[in-house]
Amino acid sequence: MNETPAEKAEARAIRRRWLTIGEIVAVAGVIIAGVSLWISWADKRNEASEKAAEASKAKAAETRLDLRASVSDGGQQVVLSDPAHEILDTAIAFPEALNIGAQAPVLPRIEASWFGSPVLGATDKGADEREGRLPVLVTVSYRAGDVTKQDRAIVELVWRTSGRMLAGRELRIEAARVRERGGDQARIDAMWAQELARLKAPA
Repeated sequence: MNETPAEKAEARAIRRRWLTIGEIVAVAGVIIAGVSLWISWADKRNEASEKAAEASKAKAAETRLDLRASVSDGGQQVVLSDPAHEILDTAIAFPEALNIGAQAPVLPRIEASWFGSPVLGATDKGADEREGRLPVLVTVSYRAGDVTKQDRAIVELVWRTSGRMLAGRELRIEAARVRERGGDQARIDAMWAQELARLKAPA
């Protein structure tokens, strides 16, 4: 069957339209593939960045001092420890107002005998039974892997006094807790001054 010129022209127009649609589909496919590839690459890059950040945080956590303080010996001693690191050296500083020299014990600890008399003197002329908080600055050298590091923390000693049968008062440590990471002499001096003002305030 012979096609008329009009039919032939229409057929050519249809073929051109199909060709254009095919080209559009092909281009769209290329664009979609490119976008998918970019999204995949961006996701992998973000995942790699997140893993690197997590690894960095984990490394920092591994090397950071995790100081613990626990009361022992019937309230006469506080044992200092770090479950993740070996403590090599410890230095204990007290508020300057108490006029107590710095202590550098061989084993990481705080003894009630180091500060008992000065605290009793600072809180004299009151009830025998008193309780308060004493901030001390603990400087620790410890081993983190093959590296020796140093860090500080303020340990708060909760103490209680009671009257003796014959005369005077005695002091024992009721609790110990790590109050702050870091810290310095000025900080514990200010904390003790605030605590002493509280203790001397009228009931």
